[in-house]
Amino acid sequence: MRASEGTFGATGPDEPERARQIALRILDAAPRSAAQLREALLARDVTEAVADELIARYREVGLVDDSGLARMIARTRHAERGQSRRAIAQELRSKGFVAEDIALALAEVSDDDESLAAEALAAKRWSALADVPREARVRRVVALLGRKGYPPGVAFDLVRRLERADIWEDREVGPAEEEVT
Repeated sequence: MRASEGTFGATGPDEPERARQIALRILDAAPRSAAQLREALLARDVTEAVADELIARYREVGLVDDSGLARMIARTRHAERGQSRRAIAQELRSKGFVAEDIALALAEVSDDDESLAAEALAAKRWSALADVPREARVRRVVALLGRKGYPPGVAFDLVRRLERADIWEDREVGPAEEEVT
């Protein structure tokens, strides 16, 4: 029996081919960062040298593009989930992206984009909790924004604005009309 046939991790002429097949299956399931791919290969008993060589080659041919993947993740997490840049950065770091790729990805989400997303999330949740007591409603909206990565100050400010809007709506008199009377 050849060393490459019976034991995992044994270096042999077939290991690069086995690593390539593993990597292609992983990448076929979903795009991965170079760090995630390396970790997955090592977990499947591919040697470090073979994994690093394969990842370098895949970078050359465009199968692994950390910068592009980081930008795509940032766009989708923000647009579809309303996540803040802080939450997105944390996720990208956990996936093994380097600081430069993270910074480029986060540059695509502006302050205005982030503010609008937080307002939309808060307003939607606030409306959905209309029948819930005030304290619980405040707590739940602030918690939602916290899970999405927004700081407590931003969350409480949005809740105060939503509460004021409810007060004016309940009075059925707008602030401009109130000053006149």
